[in-house]
Amino acid sequence: MKKFFKIFLLISLYININTSVNSSPLEFNTWLDDFKLLAQKNGVSQKTIEKVLSNSKFLPKVIEYDRYQPEFYEDTFTYINKRANNNKVKKGITLFKKEEKTIKNIEKEFLVEKELLLSLMGIETNFGKYLGKMDIISSLATLSFDKRRSAFFTAELITLLKLIDANIIDYKILYGSWAGAFGNFQFMPSTIKNYAIDYNKNSVIELKNIEDSFASAANYINRIGWKNEEPCFYKVELKKDIPKRYLNTSARNIKNKRKIKFFKKYIKNYNLDSLNENLIAGIITPDKDIVEVSNELEPAYIVFNNYELILKWNRSLRFALAVCTLKEKFKNEI
Repeated sequence: MKKFFKIFLLISLYININTSVNSSPLEFNTWLDDFKLLAQKNGVSQKTIEKVLSNSKFLPKVIEYDRYQPEFYEDTFTYINKRANNNKVKKGITLFKKEEKTIKNIEKEFLVEKELLLSLMGIETNFGKYLGKMDIISSLATLSFDKRRSAFFTAELITLLKLIDANIIDYKILYGSWAGAFGNFQFMPSTIKNYAIDYNKNSVIELKNIEDSFASAANYINRIGWKNEEPCFYKVELKKDIPKRYLNTSARNIKNKRKIKFFKKYIKNYNLDSLNENLIAGIITPDKDIVEVSNELEPAYIVFNNYELILKWNRSLRFALAVCTLKEKFKNEI
């Protein structure tokens, strides 16, 4: 049954991919002409439009990456172990020792734990090793042309053009992820606009630079409300009588949250008495949406506000679990 489900998933992905991969260059070019008019209406200069978009092209590989993300098919155990392993901890500690003064200064100034910043960079780019080599302009144009999340990526592309127009970003260095993210922490254009800062005061925001990238990430995390020392999640074993309405499988919105003391009766071998019983929490069972034969109650986690804040960074239940797992490993080593 499990093998059949995987085959069915792959066939579905193949069909979805090919609806866009087989799009003709003519269709894309027609879309691009319309997009240029839209960008102009949104205040982007004609000079920037022609300069930046003149060489943009449809990238079929981007559609394949979009349809086959690890979050869509890797179970939680596999996902976390790949991204929050001991090798990742060693690399992070090496970076921290090299940049300790800068990282500690940023931690103190922005009130964001250094372990969280290291965790985010480690999972996003393996500490700068995998920054991505895709042409970001073409990637965003491809995803804007595609129908799956066209509105989102169209807005991101227009934001990026405005940043280029304002000389905040040099379009010649825009190579990164297939989804249009850039730098050590993989910022999307809207994130650059809202949170990126020139920390070293050299008049350029350099998101592949340790100072600017760490400070920008810390600024982002601080402004969305992260609270140091508050919990992120705990793995729990649920009793069978827990009502299904409390089991969340979507990262879009953690529903039916309650004070932690409410869930005590549904958790086996409850050992969270050290926590404030009035903390608001939710329950997630992340494998149920991707592993057809998974136990509905396993794995299960009780999650808190800090966990939900990581979902603002990346709307993936497994990504947030991996970030918080790696953060705790750094706390035990630094």
